[in-house]
Amino acid sequence: MNLEALLAHHLLDHSYVTLFSRGSFTLGVSRHLVAMWLIGAALAVLLAVAARGRSGAGLLLRTVVEETVLYIRDRMVAPVFGPATAAYLPYFLTLFFFILACNLAGLLPGAAAVTGNISVTAALALCTFGLINLAGVKEYGIVSHFANFVPRGLPKVMAPLIFGIEAIGLCAKCLALCIRLFANIIAGHIVSLSFLSLIFIFGQISPYLGLGVAPAAIGLALFVYALDLLVALIQAYIFTLLTALFVGGAVHPH
Repeated sequence: MNLEALLAHHLLDHSYVTLFSRGSFTLGVSRHLVAMWLIGAALAVLLAVAARGRSGAGLLLRTVVEETVLYIRDRMVAPVFGPATAAYLPYFLTLFFFILACNLAGLLPGAAAVTGNISVTAALALCTFGLINLAGVKEYGIVSHFANFVPRGLPKVMAPLIFGIEAIGLCAKCLALCIRLFANIIAGHIVSLSFLSLIFIFGQISPYLGLGVAPAAIGLALFVYALDLLVALIQAYIFTLLTALFVGGAVHPH
């Protein structure tokens, strides 16, 4: 069993059609891009069904979605944004459900682990970076937003240094969002596949040895898989919560 090839097939992106290429930059339709389109479409249909659920499974789905929306609104967004909650809530709901759907879809056999692609998590982090600055500019204007990087009353001679530190800190926050989501998702997939590969590694030594380690390897892989289900929810929650706190810090800097 070639673990490297298996990981590359499951975790790495593969281009289907190249639309534009110049030097090292390539723009095209890739496996992960198509996966995100499909996940987005499936999520839109699922949420539309939930909104219209009146009985049976539809009502159960509606209840779960409603409770999730209310939790995000009342526990994550409202305490940070207050009266402006309605303006920011759609973004945070979209962010949470999209990341959760991508995380869960990546656990399906043969599916692409979209959030295990650092380009995807970097794009999500860039959205957070953009929203932080857009919210600050909307609230205070361009000059005042960036002036808020420096605490009031600070000696002017220290202002450039503190401004630089705060600017680096803002970039570091978004970078941490990117790395945290990417690392947690890809780690689970690597560990699960590594346990399963033990069957084939020991099987090359002896078929009986491979069969002997199979129950333990499969059991450990299933245990990690169960943890990945929990991680999928936790990472969507953490990414959304931290984004709300970072954007809230721009809206209410002092």
